[in-house]
Amino acid sequence: MIAQFAELLSAFLPPKVHEASLDVLEHVGLLVRNEKARDRFRRHGCNVDGDAQIVRFPRHVVEEFRAMIPPSFTFNARNEAFSKSIPRDALVIATASSAPDILGPDTGEERRSRSGDIARIAHLINQLDGIDVFSISVHADDAPPDQFSLSRFYPAVKNCWKPVRTSVIDEREARQIIKLGSEVAGSQERFMERPFITFGYCSIVSPLTMDFDSTEMLMFYAENKLPAYGTLAPIGGISAPLKMSGMLVQMDAEWHAAAVLAQMSRPGTPLIYNHLPVVGDMRTGAYSAGAVETGIMAMALAQMGRYYGYPTGSYLGLTNSKISDAQAGYEKAISPTLAAAAGIDFIVVGGLLDALMAFDFGQLVIDNELSLMMKRFRQHLSFGELDGVFDEIRSAGPAGMYVGNSETLKLMRSSALLPDIADRERREVWKIQGSLDAHARALKTAKRLLCNPNAALIDPESDARVRAAFAGLVPGDVEIPENWRSLIGDARRSRRTGRRAAVQLK
Repeated sequence: MIAQFAELLSAFLPPKVHEASLDVLEHVGLLVRNEKARDRFRRHGCNVDGDAQIVRFPRHVVEEFRAMIPPSFTFNARNEAFSKSIPRDALVIATASSAPDILGPDTGEERRSRSGDIARIAHLINQLDGIDVFSISVHADDAPPDQFSLSRFYPAVKNCWKPVRTSVIDEREARQIIKLGSEVAGSQERFMERPFITFGYCSIVSPLTMDFDSTEMLMFYAENKLPAYGTLAPIGGISAPLKMSGMLVQMDAEWHAAAVLAQMSRPGTPLIYNHLPVVGDMRTGAYSAGAVETGIMAMALAQMGRYYGYPTGSYLGLTNSKISDAQAGYEKAISPTLAAAAGIDFIVVGGLLDALMAFDFGQLVIDNELSLMMKRFRQHLSFGELDGVFDEIRSAGPAGMYVGNSETLKLMRSSALLPDIADRERREVWKIQGSLDAHARALKTAKRLLCNPNAALIDPESDARVRAAFAGLVPGDVEIPENWRSLIGDARRSRRTGRRAAVQLK
């Protein structure tokens, strides 16, 4: 059976949104600060006011170039077994990215993030089945001069064989990252055959503005056949209409302006209909990352993407909470649940607190469990056939039990999600195990997983090529405090204690 996705918009609204978007592009246009982009728009039929730097898009131009957008997008991985394509691979989930700070896993205190943190997060990502793409979570405050982005990508690629994604500042940095990938792959030709690094960029500065730098990078990625996609991040009431229908129209127009430029740069450039819509808290102007409206907008965007035939994505599962508490829990749960129900293809979630400002290892493990729940939910948006159901119910009969029948035994490990962090024990067992809350359990799990050998570590020969190519490069190694290693034994003892307690309490 084909899944039926939740639809926020009535059937007649997507074409109306599209028409309104075309009106905005044709009659209002965008401020385009990049001269190369303005020239490209002019050569392909757009109306350009050079003095005002305003570009207006005739409808036929938009329709011509949006028809070139491929219906899928692939995140290539260093280990090809971990590559993911949308929409083919159902629901693909990435970590949220680029927090400047991190909560120290031992102290809980906020500090500036470093390249070694990236190495540890990368190693952890390999072991979290809910996370498909490592969108590099933090900055690297210890980066040498002229190696900021390199100091982020190197520890990520070195320690993670899943797809790696984040942004760079300019073309110079992008070429550094291409060289990094080429050294790891063995040659630039081999890297370009299947580039395992994906670039991100902010395609539009809302409202209706294409700045110089991100526009330059958009064209560079398209021209050089590099996997990349942009994210729109308007703030309702500040840089977009507060009325959600108005925000939707503006975002759609902005996205298509950037998409048209990508197709003018190279027809057939893969893109994601990707957004981070947030409303401003009109009491203070605060950036409301955890607002339910983000999920509502993602539902509408997922429906619009299906109307167009584009792969869809959104930043979701964000929170304004400064710690992993109840607020973080409900804010992180609501928006991805809404978007998953609406059929979105790609969700950026995981690990960040404080409106994308700080990373937390325990929160990443919790968000991994949330991601597994989202995938489980999407897997069963449509129920299976009823074959054999009657016979199973008849076999058990009134007052019967299903615990030992063949179907239960067959499905007991796969039919229901079995969480690692959520506690389902009796209170007495929970007390015996230390009365830990979810974050404390998750943080212990993170530290224990980080003590495992890293099967994804690049081979010494490739690493030597990288380090020879970039003088002064950060180490990129996973460093583990010795006291964390005791947690491996603690975990085993805790499981044994829990089992004994459960038996005693019966």
